[in-house]
Amino acid sequence: MKDMNSFQLFENQPIRTAWDAENEEWYFSIVDVVRVLTEQPDTDGARNYWKVLKNRLKKEGSQLVTNCNQLKLLSQDGKRRFTDVADTEQLLRIIQSIPSPKAEPFKLWLAQVGRERENRSSRPRMPHN
Repeated sequence: MKDMNSFQLFENQPIRTAWDAENEEWYFSIVDVVRVLTEQPDTDGARNYWKVLKNRLKKEGSQLVTNCNQLKLLSQDGKRRFTDVADTEQLLRIIQSIPSPKAEPFKLWLAQVGRERENRSSRPRMPHN
């Protein structure tokens, strides 16, 4: 089951996320990541950037775009909408395709998000009295 109500903050910018407990994997909204890395003022600009990048990657024969999933995440209008998402490995490959000075800090942030989840999962649970 995926938890699709969460988000993580990167430099005070929300990135919509979903945790797949069964596979122990984070999924990140690609449009949110593109918005942050390209410093787009709004989601529409990020959506257009992702559309162009996705087409370029497809033309190059990349299987990355084919392997990306879509999940229903909460959108700005408060409704759940299908959104392109990527797991950590896929996201790292997408980040390589985006020239951005924020790419390296974002990669470090991704590692931190993963460690925090791992630490939470490995902590012993206290019994309820």
